[in-house]
Amino acid sequence: MTTAPVTRKTTTSAPVPTQSRYQNSVAEYWNAEENPVNLELGKIDGLYHHHYGIGEADWSVLDETDPALRRERVTAELHRLEHAQAELLASHLGALTPADRVFDAGCGRGGGSIVANLRYGCHADGVTISAKQADFANETARRREVGDKVRYHHRNMLDTGFETGAYAASWNNESTMYVELELLFAEHARLLRRGGRYVTITGCYNNTYGQASREVSLINAHYICDIHPRSEYFRAMAANRLVPVHVEDLTEATIPYWELRKQADHLVTGIEDAFLTAYKNGSFQYLLIVADRV
Repeated sequence: MTTAPVTRKTTTSAPVPTQSRYQNSVAEYWNAEENPVNLELGKIDGLYHHHYGIGEADWSVLDETDPALRRERVTAELHRLEHAQAELLASHLGALTPADRVFDAGCGRGGGSIVANLRYGCHADGVTISAKQADFANETARRREVGDKVRYHHRNMLDTGFETGAYAASWNNESTMYVELELLFAEHARLLRRGGRYVTITGCYNNTYGQASREVSLINAHYICDIHPRSEYFRAMAANRLVPVHVEDLTEATIPYWELRKQADHLVTGIEDAFLTAYKNGSFQYLLIVADRV
């Protein structure tokens, strides 16, 4: 018996994305983002931080009577507070040497990796799901003449493809709210060598308040993120061989930054009141968590 050949439909498989559809939407957001509060501060010294500040503000900048100079002074003061936050995080990365490698997860436009390199002389790999941010950060590193040691990659921080156990330290600076913590800490634990140090500074909602407050929900909607409860950080770390050695509540320390930013007409984004109300009513906390990989 002769069997007629079966006609097969030819299809072309679409490439499998390295991130979820939600992460694709986040990447689109950051690829399109041109917010002055991120760009104008970074222009001061080429360190683009993409996070918030800590410490007492110099309120005299608001007394400046010349409008142009007032804007300049307020911008510089906000940048000083943001840089102080980056330095605090970097100071907890451990006893690093110039031969060590560090991993900046959710690096944004790259300021944190350069701060670590300036402090320790170490090699740094930053990862962002925004191709635009990665290109911008690499150009910044080139201009600062640290491109041989500081590199940025368009990759998913949940699945970097980097070598297991290759890093002496790693961190997230206000980027954990874009991913599942269990998956994130599993990748950090894989990348860190035994005894390596993990640090995060993050906003989280306060379990003692109950569920996420209205203000936290507004912040989520503004940044297309999902702020985690405080307890989830410690549960997910414990499940992934990350043992906290230092926890610091930075909530009071960040309030001056937000109060000053609210007065900066040229930089406000409309979310300032939500942050201030959430910090002051106790529903939202700003934490530093330092953990060792065991």
